[in-house]
Amino acid sequence: MKIYVMAHKKFNLELPHIYTPLQVGAAINDEIGYPKDNTGENISSKNKNYCELTGLYWMWKNTSEEITGLCHYRRYFTIDGQILTESQIKQLLSNYDIIIPQSTFSPGDSISVFSHYCQNHYGNDLIECGKVIHELAPSYNDAFQLAIHCNLLSPTNMMITRKNILDNYCEWLFPILFALENRIDICNYSDYQKRIFGFLGERLLRVWILNQKYRVKEIAITKI
Repeated sequence: MKIYVMAHKKFNLELPHIYTPLQVGAAINDEIGYPKDNTGENISSKNKNYCELTGLYWMWKNTSEEITGLCHYRRYFTIDGQILTESQIKQLLSNYDIIIPQSTFSPGDSISVFSHYCQNHYGNDLIECGKVIHELAPSYNDAFQLAIHCNLLSPTNMMITRKNILDNYCEWLFPILFALENRIDICNYSDYQKRIFGFLGERLLRVWILNQKYRVKEIAITKI
């Protein structure tokens, strides 16, 4: 078991031994002394657009732990405010297939994920995402519509699961995002909006899960 902690700067926090920092965007930033996401097969140079997903891609292509996961250097899955331990994770995964962040409501009683995205980003990008799904993975059309028109979101692109399940998700996710790269011109986006593919990934996790039969456990995230 190994849980990778996505980081772009050094941090001081005593973590259970199963947690390993991973420097994301290592191809375009100075070294900080952690294992880096620019080794092996990687998309490290895309970090300004993909955020922690460059770390997820590296995990997909370059790791083999039976149980693996992704968290952030400031955000962790917790129970009663304590970071999940190896034994807790094993116990959870004896009953569930995937651990994801606890769902949050989009602000406002009736605001959908789509409406919230339009308010904070460029809505046409999410519409274009739906078009790509229709072309590359049409069996997910209904799940996409359900996910963006409800008002529940599991943010941060964090998860803990078995490696084969993570691989299945990545095999679905990244072709969609790479196709979108060729369709969306982000040259005039602000640095914040250029994180587009990380933002879209947060919405697409639920799309994928809705079309699976995996048993899903939602766990609180604590910002540290």
